[in-house]
Amino acid sequence: MKTQLENAKNNIVTPEMKRVAQGEPVAAEELMRDIAAGRTVICKSALHDCSPVGIGKGLKIKINSNIGTSNYNTDPELELVKLRASIYYGADTVMDLSTGGDIREMRKTIVRESAIPVGTVPVYEAIVRQPDVALITADDFIESIRTHIEDGVDFITVHCGVMRKCIPLLEPRIMGVVSRGGSFLIKWMMHHGMENPLYTRYDEIVAMAKKRDVVLSLGDGLRPGCLADATDAAQIEELKTLGELAARAQAQGVQVMIEGPGHVPLHMIEENIRLQKEYCNGAPFYVLGPLVTDASPGYDHLSGAIGGALAAYYGADFLCYLTPKEHLGLPDVQDVIDGVIASKIAAHAADIARGIPGARDRDDAMSRARSNLDWEGMYQNALNPEKARAMRAQAGREDSEVCTMCGDFCSAKINRECRQQYGKHKQP
Repeated sequence: MKTQLENAKNNIVTPEMKRVAQGEPVAAEELMRDIAAGRTVICKSALHDCSPVGIGKGLKIKINSNIGTSNYNTDPELELVKLRASIYYGADTVMDLSTGGDIREMRKTIVRESAIPVGTVPVYEAIVRQPDVALITADDFIESIRTHIEDGVDFITVHCGVMRKCIPLLEPRIMGVVSRGGSFLIKWMMHHGMENPLYTRYDEIVAMAKKRDVVLSLGDGLRPGCLADATDAAQIEELKTLGELAARAQAQGVQVMIEGPGHVPLHMIEENIRLQKEYCNGAPFYVLGPLVTDASPGYDHLSGAIGGALAAYYGADFLCYLTPKEHLGLPDVQDVIDGVIASKIAAHAADIARGIPGARDRDDAMSRARSNLDWEGMYQNALNPEKARAMRAQAGREDSEVCTMCGDFCSAKINRECRQQYGKHKQP
């Protein structure tokens, strides 16, 4: 079996490329060339029956929803409800980050039930199965990766760039290492006095990914966890390593994307995107948010949407959502919905600003509906129709032509009267 990257390098347009191109502003042949150059990836494992998703150059911005159990909530059915909500409200991919209960069965269930690509962080499973850093071995890390790939996930986060040489660079930080996988690997290296096995055995990981055409999402284990740590020496050192590792995987026919921060002040976002594209030769960039303030607990989905919109405008390709529970607890279903919608707004705003053909059609349709006081039209074009309908009903006078904000002084109503007075037709 040839991977998408291998086929692209051989000028072969695959059925997955054709399918992805149908929903994107690029032709299948252009998509193929960008995949061959490492600027675009298609997420779809050979083992997973799901819709392929393209991430990268010139494509619509994609968003990811994180779900999964913890030690405090191990209900599989709840996570399936979150999965269905994520898909319904527009997530392009979902990541299972389970750390509680039967995590392998949870993962296999999500892969089986998900019509969109599924990502995971295999190091979590190694840690859950053996939390004692003294007893966990390099083989344990590698075997967890193998298991996830063979269970059918479409992309995996692997923290291969967290290296011993980076540890001294962390000393000035306020937050240290906020990545769960990254922090455990740092602890493992310090205890054993050995290099990160995900780096030293990287070729094995690449070979496993190639077998099933799984996308390697090279994780930012040293991402900044606060504004003060953003774009520091540790983050940049890891990024340079990720660029080198990306090139090695691509040379073997394995698709790669790069993960990025994290917490980044607004004025540093453009620089972060520029550095990633420079060091990683234009590989797709997958960012968490980024959050533009550290002081928004309860509203981190909004902070992340602000940073995500700007990051996507400057060249990020893939946004990982945040929920209102970020830094506070495990999200419930409503938190997942709010996180998906916030991230969807960021991606949509960036697509409009980037001039993606058709991106503004929904907004223009909404504006025409508003101008004509067409409430059903407004609901149909809303990113969350149910919430828009419920909020209008809650405000009262749902049977009225106008809302309770302006009432009879509604500008749309006055405008319509003016059009009628001067003989103009109702707007289409």
